[in-house]
Amino acid sequence: MLFDTGIHCYTDARRLARKRLPWMVFDYIDGAAGQEHGAALSNRALQDIRLTPRVLRDVRNRDLSVTLFDKLMTRPFGISPMGMCNLAAPGADLQLAKIAREHRVPHGVSTVASTDMETLHKASGGTAWFQLYFSGDGSGTFKLVERAKAAGYSTLVLTLDVPEVGRRPRELRHGFKMPFRIGPRQFMDFALHPRWSLTSLAKGSPKMANFDGKTYKFDRTESRAAADWSYFDKLRAVWPGKLVVKGVLHPEDAQRLVNAGADAIQVSSHGCRQLDSAPPAILALRDIRAIVGPDYPLFYDTGIRSGEDIVKAYVMGADFVFLGRILLFAIAAGGIEGLRAMWDILSREVSLAMAQLGVTTIGELKNIKEPRATTSFPDTGS
Repeated sequence: MLFDTGIHCYTDARRLARKRLPWMVFDYIDGAAGQEHGAALSNRALQDIRLTPRVLRDVRNRDLSVTLFDKLMTRPFGISPMGMCNLAAPGADLQLAKIAREHRVPHGVSTVASTDMETLHKASGGTAWFQLYFSGDGSGTFKLVERAKAAGYSTLVLTLDVPEVGRRPRELRHGFKMPFRIGPRQFMDFALHPRWSLTSLAKGSPKMANFDGKTYKFDRTESRAAADWSYFDKLRAVWPGKLVVKGVLHPEDAQRLVNAGADAIQVSSHGCRQLDSAPPAILALRDIRAIVGPDYPLFYDTGIRSGEDIVKAYVMGADFVFLGRILLFAIAAGGIEGLRAMWDILSREVSLAMAQLGVTTIGELKNIKEPRATTSFPDTGS
């Protein structure tokens, strides 16, 4: 018997999560940089891309699988690295790993995950990718690289769009910090959300599990501004596996990364959490695809709210799509059942959109061409 989660779309998951999570936790997950104009613009850009249906095409047998780094994925979307996932619900990290293992898709494990990288690599059945932040003078960063090697990771996701942590007023109002700290304001917030408090805090205060405070400490607010191209070259030299660079929006940066040996680029504005004035990442994806050519691996995240959004990202040039907030909201709303419900909804929406567009494989979406744009955001048809 299926568990009725009450989730039928992203809006349902977000609404239920907002009701159940403490305000501080919800705003940490949901918030964006500055006045959040960038987040609104990003959502508008995705919404305003049009997909033109086609008719009289046999689309009975539709295949959602894709090949990524020579491995078959049963879904065209995976899991972005997200910090402190267990704030959404106890064991959220492991729930995401379970879904990744079942569908053989990448599970991005954050530097500041609330479950250690070794446990998540095993739980994901080896599908986990480790996300890396440069921090301070970089010495601790390379310790994490060696640890990822020892744990069996084959793909590293270098996130470069956080030279300094973006200013997010919603976090600041609640006094949100990592490591997680409980003061009078937070205690009152938790008291008003007893369901979350009794289940989450009973498991212990969520922490950054990859750091013991002895061999290497991590300060979320520490500057990362010292990272430059020489740092990338050093990392490329010591990392034998696939190296994905996340957080790229400028075509010139993308081309230089291709020349410097990056195996793939993940076009992203960090969920609009860093720069309020950043351009919509979905439009940057189109521009970067034009620069790097049709065959270079390009991934995408930012603003995905539905299966149709996933399809739009493929039409705009993505080779794979990663999801973030939408999955945490589903977990907060309904635990593992909520996550499964959202995963199935997205899968069905992708499949239905493919039927409307007259295609039977994900690869065909990249052959759909844009018509001439009549507005500031391009309509897309075939």
